[in-house]
Amino acid sequence: MVFRISQKALSHLLLPLLLLHGLTACRPTAKKQPEKAMATMEYAQGFTFRKEGASTEIELKQPYAQASAPLRYLLVPKNEKVPHHDPGIQVIRTPVDKIVCTSTSHIALLDYLNEVDKLVGFPSTELISSKKARARIDAGRVADLGMDKEMDLELLYSLHPDLVMGYSISGDMGNLNKIKQLGIPVVVNAEYLENHPLGRAEWIKYMAAFFGKEKMADSVFAFIKTEYLKAQALVEGIRSRPTVMSGILYGDAWFLPGGQNYGARVFQDAGYRYLWADNPSNGFIKLSFENVLSKGKGADYWIGVGSFRSLEGMKSAEPRYALFQSFQSKQVYTYDARTGPTGGSEYLELGYSRPDLILKDLIKIAHPDLLPGYTPYFHEKLH
Repeated sequence: MVFRISQKALSHLLLPLLLLHGLTACRPTAKKQPEKAMATMEYAQGFTFRKEGASTEIELKQPYAQASAPLRYLLVPKNEKVPHHDPGIQVIRTPVDKIVCTSTSHIALLDYLNEVDKLVGFPSTELISSKKARARIDAGRVADLGMDKEMDLELLYSLHPDLVMGYSISGDMGNLNKIKQLGIPVVVNAEYLENHPLGRAEWIKYMAAFFGKEKMADSVFAFIKTEYLKAQALVEGIRSRPTVMSGILYGDAWFLPGGQNYGARVFQDAGYRYLWADNPSNGFIKLSFENVLSKGKGADYWIGVGSFRSLEGMKSAEPRYALFQSFQSKQVYTYDARTGPTGGSEYLELGYSRPDLILKDLIKIAHPDLLPGYTPYFHEKLH
């Protein structure tokens, strides 16, 4: 993000500094402190880097939704002395040799950084679909730590990880704090709070910092960004934007992306008119079936129906799904066309790192002529 300041405003800022210089010019100059060079992300808004010497300070602006304070980490190379720092900042020694991750989206980041061999533990390993990670799991090199919120902390401790990368949806840090009390460094990954699809993808730079792979992350992200923007440009100026809805019932509630959610943004960038685009939420909104039916009954497309693999399966689970026009016209799509050998969703693992593939899939569904020869990667039509 680039900030511009007017010449008038600049003069107001400089004048006191010039006066101060005049008053202090005859005084002995204090020892100059090293400057911290700040690196701003292109799309990601959730974290910043500040370099000082060999160390990197990361500020995690919002560890979870409605967080009252940021978290700060000081990454110090193992061959360097830990510099003086604020007591509230957590020191992490880098590069990390052994890591425990808690979300499959973290696995994709390791994959692109060629650091999967550093993974030593994960809760519910059957959810992982990465071929490299599955090979390590099958070889017994990645411990299954049980359910995420009920991880086997004794087993985790026995792995002696350099780092545990966790996340918090509701602000409940209880389990992560227990891990910290064991003397194991813990960091939070809040990629899910990003509004822009490329903002989520840019979190590869966050993961890379713990392995000293910043340049590789820059290169990977640059490729993904270029592919995304090229695909987005294809739909600029299109006259027809079909309507689209998303989500399914879970119990009595229907969850779908809010209008500021990354999911709504990718629909927009793919040339759709998302029916809940005017909703201000950047998370997922909870609605009743009747509410969704009143707005989405006539939607042209229904994209994102959980793990359903057929229209008949949907109708058997909830007969009222057949009331939607998109169901009747067979324009219903799942994002789970690809799953790992143990059932893990490749979309939920890789998709957030590759929004360019999601975007191309969606363009191909609604505007097939714009991507001749392209076969959707994640999405598949239900029959």
